[in-house]
Amino acid sequence: MKNTKLFLMAFALFITSSFAAFAQLQQPALSPAAHVSQTVGFTQISIDYSSPAVKGRKIFGEIEKYGVTWRAGANAQTVIEFSTGVSVGGKNLRAGKYSIFMTPTESGDWTVHLNSKAASVFAYMKDGKIDEEAVAKDDAVSFKATTERGGKTERLQYHISANDNKVAHITMAWEGVKVTFPVDTQVDQKMEQFKTQF
Repeated sequence: MKNTKLFLMAFALFITSSFAAFAQLQQPALSPAAHVSQTVGFTQISIDYSSPAVKGRKIFGEIEKYGVTWRAGANAQTVIEFSTGVSVGGKNLRAGKYSIFMTPTESGDWTVHLNSKAASVFAYMKDGKIDEEAVAKDDAVSFKATTERGGKTERLQYHISANDNKVAHITMAWEGVKVTFPVDTQVDQKMEQFKTQF
């Protein structure tokens, strides 16, 4: 009888702790956090973003309207970080973090904004939408990017490639669109600066 009571108490404790553990288990994020990083020349380039899925929807032109600035990801802002100074869109940028925004167009002539404040995307919300003027005011640089259509990418992804180890090509791929822009890590200039010091 005593053993039966002990068994029942232990079983009840096991069931209770199992329910408590199950209650603490959270659903996987709909747009999980993602990170990509690569050293190009002397520069470490890192991108932190959230990766939403298409899930049978039409993204560009419907979910993300043409001509409307978008956070280039989901949840929080998408942030790119350079460990050294670089040149993007014909402009020199200091080492540091920048938020990425994009303005998609139907013609494929997208604008990429690198925002100098790397502020939360919610700092730019107005009436439930991103305030494009506020984003533009904080742009470190904005420029037209190459777009390519075709193929299917279910989850939004960023890639960093650098065949010559001097110029990185940053690509955002989602649905049937790829947007690519170059980042010159200024290897030759840095080598020249190094030489002049000695």
